[in-house]
Amino acid sequence: MNDLIGFFDSGMGGISVLHAARRLMPEENYLFYGDNANTPYGPRPLEEIRALSAAGIDVLLRRGVKAVVIACNTATSAYAEIVRAEHPELPIIGMEPALKPAHFARHGGKVIVLATAATLRLQKFERLMDRYGDDAIPVVGEGLVELVEAGRAHTPEAGDRVRALLAPYADQQIDAVVLGCTHYPYLRAHIQAAFPQASLFDGRDGTVQRLKSQLEKYGLRTRGTCGTIEYQSSAGESAVQRMQRFMEWMDE
Repeated sequence: MNDLIGFFDSGMGGISVLHAARRLMPEENYLFYGDNANTPYGPRPLEEIRALSAAGIDVLLRRGVKAVVIACNTATSAYAEIVRAEHPELPIIGMEPALKPAHFARHGGKVIVLATAATLRLQKFERLMDRYGDDAIPVVGEGLVELVEAGRAHTPEAGDRVRALLAPYADQQIDAVVLGCTHYPYLRAHIQAAFPQASLFDGRDGTVQRLKSQLEKYGLRTRGTCGTIEYQSSAGESAVQRMQRFMEWMDE
C-alpha cells in the first residue's frame, strides 16, 4: 500500500470534496479520478451506475491507495455498500445529502434537497427521508451537472437554470437548501440568490472529517508539510487540465 488517498467521482464535482480534504489535511497525497467520459451518472439505471463506479474505483485500487473517497452522492448511493463488502480492509468513505443538519436548522419552514434523479430515487436517500424528511422537498437538479462539467457554472445561463428549477418554491418559506450533488457547490452563488435567507448545506466537510478520523484510527495519516495532487480522467488530458482549473475555482 502506498501513501495516496484515492478520490472518485463521475466527473468534476468531486473536486469540491477534494478541495475540502486538501484544506483540512494539506500534508496528504491525493489521486483524483473522474469518469468524465461517462458523466452524468444521475439519469442512468442502477446497474449501469454500479458498473461505471466499479470501473472507476478499480483505477484507484490498482494504484494501491490507502483509502477511497467516493466523492459522488449518486455513486455512493449505488455502490458504496458493495465495494465496502468487497474490500473490508480499506477505509471507504462516501457522500450523502446533508439532510440531517438541514432538518435541525429549520425554523418553521421547509428544506429543499437538490440532487440527481438517481440519488433521490435510491434506498439510501429514502432512509434519510424517513428520519429527517419532515417538510423536505426533493428537487431533481436537471441539467445542472452538465453545466458545471462544461465550465459554465458561473454564467448567466447557469443562473437561469437554477432559477427555473427553484421558481416553483419561491412563495414558500425555505429555511435550508441541501446541495445533494458534489457538482452543486460550484453553483452556490446562484442557489443562494434564489433563496437569500436560506442556509445552504452540503456533505463535503462531514465527509472529509470522516476521512480524517478513519486515517487516524488505522494509523494511516501522513506526517509532512505539503502533499501532492494527481489528476486522472477517463476523458483524457484535456479533462485533466480542466480539473486543475476547477480546483482553483473553489478558492475564488
